[in-house]
Amino acid sequence: MTGVIDGRLSELKIALPAPPAVAGAYVPFVIAGDLVFISGQLPLVDGVLRYPGRLGETLTTEEGAAAARLCALNLLAQLRAACDGDLDRVGGVVRLGGFVACTPEFSQQPQVLNGASELMAAVFGEAGRHARFAVGAPALPLGAAVEVEGIFRRL
Repeated sequence: MTGVIDGRLSELKIALPAPPAVAGAYVPFVIAGDLVFISGQLPLVDGVLRYPGRLGETLTTEEGAAAARLCALNLLAQLRAACDGDLDRVGGVVRLGGFVACTPEFSQQPQVLNGASELMAAVFGEAGRHARFAVGAPALPLGAAVEVEGIFRRL
């Protein structure tokens, strides 16, 4: 039997990737009580960085939002692993945090992170509403344009 969230992913024509491997001396997620803390995810597809560069220099706000959405897909892949393969165990998205590699003049970080936030709302409905931060940074790991981390409630 397909779960509710898996059904929603299917309706949205979203196939989650395998959880990306970590790129350093850390774990992909930590479970503390009913919270799952997921390490920052980059816009990777099959281990290949998509959307390298900086917003306001080589990438548009729309491309940044697409990068944030890809980061969110990788968050969901990690979350599925943290929930033993069952995204119906997710009680809600608590907070997303996003870092945007950008020029000093770029000020549309919130619009970039909307790519991740809108995906969470589409997948989880009301439970996808969350607190959030979006900040600019001069550079991110591997030259990525965006990195997104998340805190989720697990049932």
